[in-house]
Amino acid sequence: MQSSHTLDALSAQFDDANLVANAGLVLPATLAQHLGLEELYRRNVRLGDAPGRPNAGIKAMTLIHSALAGGDSIDDADVLRSGYTEAVLGHALRAPSTLGTFLRSFCWGDVRSLDRVARVALGRAWNAGAVPRGELLKVDLDSSVCETYGLAKEGGSRFCYNHVRGYHPMLAVADDQVIHARLRGGPAHSGRGAKSFLAECFARVREAGYEGSIILRADSGFYNHFVTGACDRARVRWSITAKMSPGLQRIIAAIPEEDWVPIPYFMEGAAVAETTYVPFARQRKGAKAVRLIVRRVPPSPGSQLALYVDFSYHAFITNRPGEMLVLEADHRAHAEVENTIRDLKYGMGLNHLPSGRFGANGAWFALNVMAHNLVRWAGAIALGEGPPMTTKTFRRRLVALPGRLARSGRRLTLHLPERWPWEEQFMQTLAVLRGVRLTA
Repeated sequence: MQSSHTLDALSAQFDDANLVANAGLVLPATLAQHLGLEELYRRNVRLGDAPGRPNAGIKAMTLIHSALAGGDSIDDADVLRSGYTEAVLGHALRAPSTLGTFLRSFCWGDVRSLDRVARVALGRAWNAGAVPRGELLKVDLDSSVCETYGLAKEGGSRFCYNHVRGYHPMLAVADDQVIHARLRGGPAHSGRGAKSFLAECFARVREAGYEGSIILRADSGFYNHFVTGACDRARVRWSITAKMSPGLQRIIAAIPEEDWVPIPYFMEGAAVAETTYVPFARQRKGAKAVRLIVRRVPPSPGSQLALYVDFSYHAFITNRPGEMLVLEADHRAHAEVENTIRDLKYGMGLNHLPSGRFGANGAWFALNVMAHNLVRWAGAIALGEGPPMTTKTFRRRLVALPGRLARSGRRLTLHLPERWPWEEQFMQTLAVLRGVRLTA
């Protein structure tokens, strides 16, 4: 066909029942099948007498695969029922109306049953080779705001700390994998529920078979004695950004000038110093002094801040051993957790939560987190070393490709486009994921 042909002569027909939308869904679907996800949901999710209780495994997997295909609303799951797409998913499909009934059947206790599935699935995935890289497991604790736009959202119609209506979930992330996640109402303080959340998170990591050291990194929203106490009980080292109280400011002001060590930073003149500090002395009897590491940065020339101060300060407390400059740079890397949060919102379906019921949104949240982790696990197991792909990149290269299913005798063949740029990567990923064996 000549490149100069007119598109007006092209006709279109929706008449091929053997075509597959998003044929690359066979990759995460293969991993999910080998991890036994559908069976886990079927066995653990009990919805009592709710109308959406039958076939919980099938409905949960339909929503997960919809998220993997780019769906961010319940109705988007209908694309999975087009053509012969069901054949690459390994399970039956349900209509969006049925999925909506399923989600609305969840109360908060039922959402917690999805946490049980996530805990077991994490252990199975790590046993299959998805364990985060590095000698230390660095867990980043953070919260985010899932914005809402109406007053009918149960738990999400009130304002969050940033004066935006929405929900305020809490997440624990390691190497782009979401270790634990919990949906909360909008007015919840960043650190609300962190004590029990961290206890569950650390227990989940140990149950998954990880025996190495764990480091927790968090921002000032989690600067409280409940967080450090939960870490101490689990024998986890921590570094937490400190809130700039008047007492802390006096301690920083007393640091001798010769103690400040220049560091490479995007703003010239940055330096780091260390002293000691006793945090939470009023809340905890016998509180001990810990390391206080402070970074100072001169304000931008000509800014309003430059009129009043010589430096802005960023301090964090830690009980980690090691060189000051190494710890300061490592704590700064905590900001990378925002990449995972962005991926959940704009790669998966957490840019909004679709229901007016808190339980339904909690289930939607948990299932989208599972979809995100399937992408991360598939990359870790099959693609090995190298920077992880964002969900959008994974979808564009390995999921969103057209296919046609053809049956010959007893064999079903998925025909994919010739000269696909990432053909080798696709075939390698499929072969490796088919070798995953259920061991836990």
